[in-house]
Amino acid sequence: MLYLIGLGLGSEKDITVRGLEAIKTCARVYLEAYTSILMNADKESLEQFYGCEVTLADRELVESNADVILEGADTHNIAFLVVGDPYGATTHTDLHIRARELNIPVQVIHNASIMNAVGACGLQLYNYGQTVSLVFFTDNWRPDSFYDKIIQNRKLGLHTLVLLDIKVKEQSIENLARGRKIYEPPRYMDIATAASQILEVIENRGQGQLLSPLTPGIAISRLGSDSQTIYADSLKNLSEYDSGEPLHSLVIPGRMHELELDFLVQFCSDKEQFKSLASADDSVLQQRQS
Repeated sequence: MLYLIGLGLGSEKDITVRGLEAIKTCARVYLEAYTSILMNADKESLEQFYGCEVTLADRELVESNADVILEGADTHNIAFLVVGDPYGATTHTDLHIRARELNIPVQVIHNASIMNAVGACGLQLYNYGQTVSLVFFTDNWRPDSFYDKIIQNRKLGLHTLVLLDIKVKEQSIENLARGRKIYEPPRYMDIATAASQILEVIENRGQGQLLSPLTPGIAISRLGSDSQTIYADSLKNLSEYDSGEPLHSLVIPGRMHELELDFLVQFCSDKEQFKSLASADDSVLQQRQS
């Protein structure tokens, strides 16, 4: 049996009872270690709490050598641990498909992820549109396809969850070209970088007022941890916001119901100013829908 087990968002203790019971039956336990991180736990704390050895599974192992993970899963239980929920990344779906092709039974044990815990900011989950990913810009690579999806969402009055880039065990172009297994230090995109990159694309592409420096944004940091923070302001002001330690996500609201706005303003430094900002934004979105 292959167990795909969600760990939740914060620490080793966020695992479900069912997930922990499954781990204790497994001959090998892998921790997917490149699409996200547990903010308040590391490999050693997981091993201590779960009472077993945990093997870190990097991108190369999961995407290119999945057979190593699946080896023996036809006769023994193997656990693949995922921060958040097992289906939060397509890689884990691929592992499920590979196991099925080998006639290995798969059991999924779900947990909280950013995709549902984002409701903590007060915007209703059923009012979200397409989720987008924002990667670190480089000197010669500044992809902006995310922009079109945000615009599409806002035309429909829907909120957008923006997932911010994580670089773990990445190689520089030079080291990759030379085949040198030398890895760059981990990097986690913060709110200021995300907002600045979005503003750059707004300046380059433009869509009138549908997405502008004054568009409201919601900075969500370390969601699910004891140090969780949520802060709402304009994209312009968020480009100068110190969001602290990772991990971070950004939400760009669509049309907000008054109950959503009433909940959200608790996270503003200036409630009246934000209400004014949201009201102006709502007028723009209402005009686009009419």
